[in-house]
Amino acid sequence: MLNRSTEAPSLDVPFDTSAEGLRLRAELEAGLRAPHACISPKFLYDALGSKLFEAICEVPEYYPTRTEAAIFERHGAEIARAVGTGSTLIDLGAGNCAKAARLFPLLHPAQYVPVDISADFLQDAVERLQQRFRHIEMNPLGMDFSGGDWRLPDVVRQEHRLFFYPGSSIGNFSPEDALAFLRRVRAQCGPDGGILIGIDLAKEHAVLDAAYDDALGVTAAFNLNVLRHANLLLGADFDIRAWRHHGFYNEREGRVEMHLEARRSQQVTWRGGSRRFEAGERIHTENSYKYRPAAAVGLLEQAGFAAAGVWTDERGWFAVIHARAIPPGALH
Repeated sequence: MLNRSTEAPSLDVPFDTSAEGLRLRAELEAGLRAPHACISPKFLYDALGSKLFEAICEVPEYYPTRTEAAIFERHGAEIARAVGTGSTLIDLGAGNCAKAARLFPLLHPAQYVPVDISADFLQDAVERLQQRFRHIEMNPLGMDFSGGDWRLPDVVRQEHRLFFYPGSSIGNFSPEDALAFLRRVRAQCGPDGGILIGIDLAKEHAVLDAAYDDALGVTAAFNLNVLRHANLLLGADFDIRAWRHHGFYNEREGRVEMHLEARRSQQVTWRGGSRRFEAGERIHTENSYKYRPAAAVGLLEQAGFAAAGVWTDERGWFAVIHARAIPPGALH
C-alpha cells in the first residue's frame, strides 16, 4: 500500500516556514554570501530540475545512466543472487524511481522506500509506480539526506535494509564528505544490511567534458534552472539570461565541476539580502568526483562495508558495487 510521507517539506514550495524549510533557505543564502559563491547541488532538483535531469540522461554525451543501466542489464541476475530477495529497498535520490523499478522483478523487495528532496515530484512518481507493483509496500520520503544526522522514520523496516544509491551521486560529495555520508548510511543498515551503489570511474577528459556540457544545451538548462529555483525559494531576482553554464573536468581535483558564470556585472537581491556579481564571477553548483576502482572499494571499507561484488562495463567507465555492512565487532 502507498503511505504518504510528511517527514520533510518539499523544495518546490516557496517560503516554507517549517524548521526544515527555514534551514534549507538559510543554507542557500549562506552559499550565495560566501566569498566564492556556491549553491548546493541538491537545489538543482526541484520539479523542473528533476525533469531536466531526465532529459540529460537521454542526450548522447551523457554516458553514466546508459552505462550503469547496461551493467544491470548484463549482470542483473548475478547482482540479485548476491543481494538476495525480500529486502527493504531504500532508494536514495530516487527521482522518478525508474532505476529501482527496473530491479523489482529481480530483487522482489518487501518494502520500497524512495527518498528524494523533491517531494512533489517523488510523490507523483510513486503513485504511478504503485499501480504497476501493488504487492510492494511503498513509503516515499521527502527528505534531505545530503548532510547532517538524518534518520529514517519507524515506518521503514529494520530487516534486510539495502540502500540503493545509483548514478554516481556519491561523486557530488568531496571524498571526506563521501566517507562521512557512507558512515551515516552504515549506521542505519542494521546487522544484515548493505548498499548497492553506482560509481563513475576516471576516464578521458574529453568524454567527461562533453558529458557535462552537451551540444544540445540540456545540461546548461538544468544548471541555469537552479537560479529560477533560488528566485522561488528566496524571493531573489536573478536574471537567468545574464548567466551562462560552464562545466569542465578539473584534473588536479579529480572531479568535474559545474559553475554558473555572470555574463555581465549585476546586483542580485533577495528577501533579506543582496550581492553584487562582477562579469566573469562564478557560482559553483556541483562537483562530480571520479574514482579509480580500488579507491571506490577502499572508501566503502573505511565506512564499514565489505565489498561483496564489483561489476563494470566493458570499457571500464562505470562500476556497480554491492557491499555488506561489517558487524561492529569485526571492525578494526
